[in-house]
Amino acid sequence: MLTLAEVEKLARAAHAAQTDKAGRPYTEHLAAVAEGVRARGGGQDQIAAAWLHDAVEDGALSRQWLDDAELPSSVKEMVLAVTKVPGEETASYTARILATPGALLVKEADLAHNADPARLAVLDEATRIRLTRKYATVRALLGLADPYMGMG
Repeated sequence: MLTLAEVEKLARAAHAAQTDKAGRPYTEHLAAVAEGVRARGGGQDQIAAAWLHDAVEDGALSRQWLDDAELPSSVKEMVLAVTKVPGEETASYTARILATPGALLVKEADLAHNADPARLAVLDEATRIRLTRKYATVRALLGLADPYMGMG
């Protein structure tokens, strides 16, 4: 089985050329989500899934790579649970997350970092509004509170 350090190294290498919507290295987001999972009491498998949570969706690693990877099935299941399928309804996506043990914590940490007001502030207004609404909808369907409610 791959160690957590090996998973982190693989994820950093796979996403090395990517940037986020603000032009920052995408690996910063992966590290923040992994840390968010750890800070919320997540276990090693959830932290590994956090490092890999966007790998298949973003095409950084293939589904075949994930299927063949020396990872616990729980890690693979969490990664696939949080991987949005093109054209998929949000309700179906969130239902899959809720049905997959451990995946909700990974998505909670992902949403918390994505919705961070400091990250959103550097985006153009239209993008900021669209993403804020999108994240609020997903949080509501998952039964998660807004971590930034009452701030600012």
